[in-house]
Amino acid sequence: MLDINIIREDKDGVIKELSRRGGDFSKDIEKIYFLDKSWRELLKKSDALKAERNSVSTEIGKLKREKKSADEKIAAMQIISEKIKELDAGIREVRTELKSALLLVPNLIEKDTPYENTVLREEGEVKDLGFPAKTHWEIGEDLGILDFEAAVSLSGSRFALLKGLGCNLERGLANFMLDTHTSKHGYTEIMPPILVREDVMVGTGQLPKFRDDMYALDDGSMFLIPTSEVPLCNLVREKITDASELPLKFTALTSCFRRESGSYGRDTKGLIRNHQFNKVELVNIASPEESEEMHEKLLEESEEILKLLGLTYRVLLLGSSDTGFSAAKTYDLEVWMPGEKLWREVSSCSNCLDFQARRMDARTRGKDSSTVYLHTLNSSGLAVGRIFAAVLENYQRADGSVAIPEVLQAYMGDKKEIKKNTR
Repeated sequence: MLDINIIREDKDGVIKELSRRGGDFSKDIEKIYFLDKSWRELLKKSDALKAERNSVSTEIGKLKREKKSADEKIAAMQIISEKIKELDAGIREVRTELKSALLLVPNLIEKDTPYENTVLREEGEVKDLGFPAKTHWEIGEDLGILDFEAAVSLSGSRFALLKGLGCNLERGLANFMLDTHTSKHGYTEIMPPILVREDVMVGTGQLPKFRDDMYALDDGSMFLIPTSEVPLCNLVREKITDASELPLKFTALTSCFRRESGSYGRDTKGLIRNHQFNKVELVNIASPEESEEMHEKLLEESEEILKLLGLTYRVLLLGSSDTGFSAAKTYDLEVWMPGEKLWREVSSCSNCLDFQARRMDARTRGKDSSTVYLHTLNSSGLAVGRIFAAVLENYQRADGSVAIPEVLQAYMGDKKEIKKNTR
């Protein structure tokens, strides 16, 4: 949620900055500006009436002490109290409408964000495998470790069923990621609920804007998480975190659930855009002074997984129109897929500044002991299913088998390859 003071002080500047996202937010900001002005005017009137009521109350007390009639003043005070009651009801109504309007406006983008996605660097080489490369879904089905037909029969399209060593590979990748982040990068592992309340989803920005993309219980009281960023960030919700505890670094492996309503017809095969998928998430909770440095460190931590797996990847700075709703700045990590012959995103690494913290009322104490909003950062560390796909495509062999990356072998019973009908 944006700081209302920024809109008060430079409404037109906010509209201009938001236009960098590729949309027209002028009506939203004008509405917020009007509601805020109305709220402050009502508050001013209410405060004046309350001061008048206090004055009349003092006069009533004086008259009673002097044994004089106070009926006229009492009647006047009752009229004032009724006016205050009506004004306060209006104040609450306008305040609720103002907050609802603020919740629909995205974060302001950092100044160094380009208009279009920009490739910052590539790590590794795009190599020719020396034979016709297959896609990960072809490899998985040939090896008997992926069964999309069975998944469709159980749940419909955009689901996957893993079998045998496919399960072992998925589990091994996830455990390898978690072990790296907890033992080398200082993260605390969390195992959160995957069903959360509506206000928790509002806190990280999924609601109310993207309600149609979420899976919810029929009564709307609980939602399946689209990412464990949601519960991890909300661990500091409505709290004042002591500065000595910062930064907080959380990681979690969860299933994630997304309707993918905006991707009709895209990536219908394989593991890339499924309704249910596993992801290792990294969340940092930081002071405003350290969040920029932590963003770069967070990117390095996500990159290390790709380096250890020996995967060729590139780093992008997302353009203004592709930067997510809650983010101020985002890096993407994309892995080369020789079977599909394209780059696939496997991680988004974002600094949300104080945007989510304002929605969650998550604060810490500044140097002058006053409370300030925390900064929240998140990154996929990584998307397990997409890395599963990348391993199959990059480590495939001409005979149809797949070599297991060295760092994963200990997680797979010291196996060095996956062959057809191998358990």
